[in-house]
Amino acid sequence: MGRAVISCRRSTSAVAFALLLALAAGCSKTYYKAMKTLGKEKRDILVSRVKDSKKDQQQAKEQIKTTMESFQELTGFQGGAIEKNYKKLNGDYEKAADSAKKLHDRIDSIDQVSSDLFKEWQQEIDGMEDKKLKTQSAAMLRQSRLNEASYVKSMRQTEARMTPVITAFHDQVTFLKHNLNARAIGSLKGTSAQMSTDVDVLLTSLDGSIAQADTLINSLNST
Repeated sequence: MGRAVISCRRSTSAVAFALLLALAAGCSKTYYKAMKTLGKEKRDILVSRVKDSKKDQQQAKEQIKTTMESFQELTGFQGGAIEKNYKKLNGDYEKAADSAKKLHDRIDSIDQVSSDLFKEWQQEIDGMEDKKLKTQSAAMLRQSRLNEASYVKSMRQTEARMTPVITAFHDQVTFLKHNLNARAIGSLKGTSAQMSTDVDVLLTSLDGSIAQADTLINSLNST
């Protein structure tokens, strides 16, 4: 019994180690092979990454809102612990920037695995003999391609809207760092309203992209 448990642990560890090596080397084939030993096909990986991207966007949405609130709080500040408020804004900005970077990486990973999945799918269709089933499979592939392309386009648009917002936060935080006094903070009040509008547009875009994630997940799960 003990040997069986040890053997199982060694097998799991070996798979985990192979996954780490594949990710570190950027080797998709090794990664997919290792995941397959865990019962995970490319479709499962894609669904998982889309679900993760949905969570990433939800987290980014909340962090952007928090950062904007901190900025508004600081620019409307009426005396007191300015340094403390600046540090809070800077911390929120850094988290927002990390969320944006995480979302960018997630989009790239979805694009990669979906491309590999569709390539494999097409190859399998090419090897089918039954014309009726082949036609049906081809139709499912076309629809999945459209859903994936629509979702990735939506995320890219959201990312494009996020970039100037994060850049604006960066510039304001840096300016405050260089000029940490009441006069400098007062000079930023005029930018708060415009940034608030930009953030509102971004949050609406995130909501739309999150909704499209569900459409893609349902499409992949139904095939």
